[in-house]
Amino acid sequence: MFKRILVPTDGSEISAKALNTAIGMARIHGATLYALSVKEPFPYSAVSEMQPTPPQEFFDVQERIASARVKEAMDAAKAADVACEGHTIEALHAWEAIIEHASSNQCDLVVMASHGRRGVQALLLGSETQKVLTHCTTPVLVVR
Repeated sequence: MFKRILVPTDGSEISAKALNTAIGMARIHGATLYALSVKEPFPYSAVSEMQPTPPQEFFDVQERIASARVKEAMDAAKAADVACEGHTIEALHAWEAIIEHASSNQCDLVVMASHGRRGVQALLLGSETQKVLTHCTTPVLVVR
């Protein structure tokens, strides 16, 4: 039934549970897994010359973190003998990147955690998962 399953990861424990669920579903359906980690853009401001971290250093750190998360997902998929592609994307809003990635890769299921690393911001603005559920036309399985 499912042939392309997207699993976003932010490196959290609950995200690892979603990954394990996605791997199990991919094995059952013979699906390909698409692991995604969304990087934050550089926080430019009106006083950008006062930023403590140079933009390139920020980008490099973000890429290292996101790549490590995707590598963990790909290693777990490989250990379970599941085909997996890994991607990192920079986006202001993770939920928009998740939906766009699901669409552009023709995924027929998104498996994601019920909450992630956003903390207080998630409480104030609503979770990324909730926004994906609200706006995504692809079926979404939420793992708690």
